[in-house]
Amino acid sequence: MWNGAEYQRRFDSLAESGMDVHGEATFVRAFGPASVLDAGCGTGRVAIELARHGIDVVGADLDESMLAHARELAPDITWVRSDLAELDLGRTFDVVVMAGNVPLFTAPGTQDALVAGVARHVGRFLVAGFGLNRGYTVEQYDEHCAQAGLTLVERFATWDREEFRGGDYAVSVHMS
Repeated sequence: MWNGAEYQRRFDSLAESGMDVHGEATFVRAFGPASVLDAGCGTGRVAIELARHGIDVVGADLDESMLAHARELAPDITWVRSDLAELDLGRTFDVVVMAGNVPLFTAPGTQDALVAGVARHVGRFLVAGFGLNRGYTVEQYDEHCAQAGLTLVERFATWDREEFRGGDYAVSVHMS
């Protein structure tokens, strides 16, 4: 699986070099959410930044090493270990975000279950950013969102809201 500390070191190094590693959190904050589910939260980089801005955040991931590191960095945030396809927190969030290529880490052919699992928690928006060069297309993703009752409202090429022109990365915003 993953090594949470090693994964986090990569982002720490980027931040130390002056790179903004909080583009996803900035993007999500533009929706003015009071609550966010960071689905596929990894070491909690996005969730921790959102919480720093007073947002009620829950992070969910399947990898225990990543979650252990997240718990170490931010013990006050609720971290849940779960397969996102089976996640049932019994509540919705203003925004559910899948920031780190989450659909690409799901077993091929199970992305529909992933989307259905996170869609159960969408109060207003589902935001997902992932590479399009690894066998899962935006058309497939849109279809899975539609099956889960979500409608596409915006799509960008980057977390900085650059116009999407069919490149190899997309940030999609779907609404419940």
